[in-house]
Amino acid sequence: MRKLLAIVLAAVMMLALVACGSGNTPVATDDVAGTSAPVSEQTEATDAPVADSDFKIGFIFLHDENSTYDLNFINAAKEAQAALGLSDEQIIFKTNVPESNECYEAACDLVDRGCDIVFADSFGHESYMLQAAKEFPEVQFCHATGTMAHTEGLANFHNAFASIYEGRFLAGVAAGMKLNEMIEAGKFTADEAKMGYVGAYTYAEVISGYTSFYLGAKSVCPTVTMEVQFTGSWYDETAEKEAATTLINRGCKLISQHADSMGAPTACETAGVPNVSYNGSTVDACPNTFIVSSRINWAPYFEYIANCVKNGEAIAADWTGDIQTGSVVLTAVNEKAAAAGTQAAIDEVSKKLQSGEVHVFDAATFTVGGETLASYLADVDTDANYTPDTEVISDGYFHESEMRSAPYFDLRIDGITTLNEQY
Repeated sequence: MRKLLAIVLAAVMMLALVACGSGNTPVATDDVAGTSAPVSEQTEATDAPVADSDFKIGFIFLHDENSTYDLNFINAAKEAQAALGLSDEQIIFKTNVPESNECYEAACDLVDRGCDIVFADSFGHESYMLQAAKEFPEVQFCHATGTMAHTEGLANFHNAFASIYEGRFLAGVAAGMKLNEMIEAGKFTADEAKMGYVGAYTYAEVISGYTSFYLGAKSVCPTVTMEVQFTGSWYDETAEKEAATTLINRGCKLISQHADSMGAPTACETAGVPNVSYNGSTVDACPNTFIVSSRINWAPYFEYIANCVKNGEAIAADWTGDIQTGSVVLTAVNEKAAAAGTQAAIDEVSKKLQSGEVHVFDAATFTVGGETLASYLADVDTDANYTPDTEVISDGYFHESEMRSAPYFDLRIDGITTLNEQY
């Protein structure tokens, strides 16, 4: 049914297909690959179930396996493929697709090749995915980290993310314990407990991430402070290594990151500075300094959207996974570098996060300009001016990723100093 609709639509919308390259493969690389909690109401299903043998899903990745960010998505897609019993012919990968019209062309090509779902993994892909979704209403378009689905109201356009701030908080607990261990060993004093953080851009997603990491560390090491250096790129190994080196030279005793290369971890290994990485373990390359890593496990979401389409069910417009859905995970703790008892502490705090006993952005645990906040309007329904529109503090804490899957925590809290800005 879907393939017939696609053929008919292709004949009627010839100009659109020409714009997409008339089925020609774009410059980006093609590879055939070897239940969740929605935060908004689901849109209505518009198609009948798709037979398993007819089902195809296409993935658009910003980089390739050399990026820890994209590798995390690639591994999750392969995991979901195995769980769903899909053949290699039913999974199509497009790697190294920039945040440009090439993304739109890649999406069109995947439609042309019979994909029932097209998924893209980078924030800057969103406008091009939305463009394709409007042109091909019979195909489901899903996008990670985006903000537009819940306001656009398209039945075939969806955003997804996870409460990774909880994972970063847990990683921060591990960092705080390491700082305490070094303080107790006399390596520095409590008032010298400063961490460094390498961030890509000054976006809410990065601010939410580094703040939750800091608050996790502060929950066990109350004197900790942190400095943040932005690189202006999601993936720039040289810039990330230089940023980490700058932070180390400024006296930071431990480094973490929200950037996608091995630049910061390798700088830490060279300098002998403990490191908390992101999107996967770096223990093989950094055995002496890697402590732990948090990441979003995208496999549950990929299984969810595939099963929705195959069963003719609606996909949530805005979906947020969490620890309980298996979407927020941590790697094994590297006992060689971590403080004693780190895994037990992570397990204990994780249970409290899941029960609601602990909230990452508990307003009593941080101040802004010396003041404790009881109210805050966040930009949830994003517009061109990023106008604050939604009250997000209630019951004593900031409700991150509950009004929309993509993070909107953008507060600059006391204790964290940003050394530069990159938008």
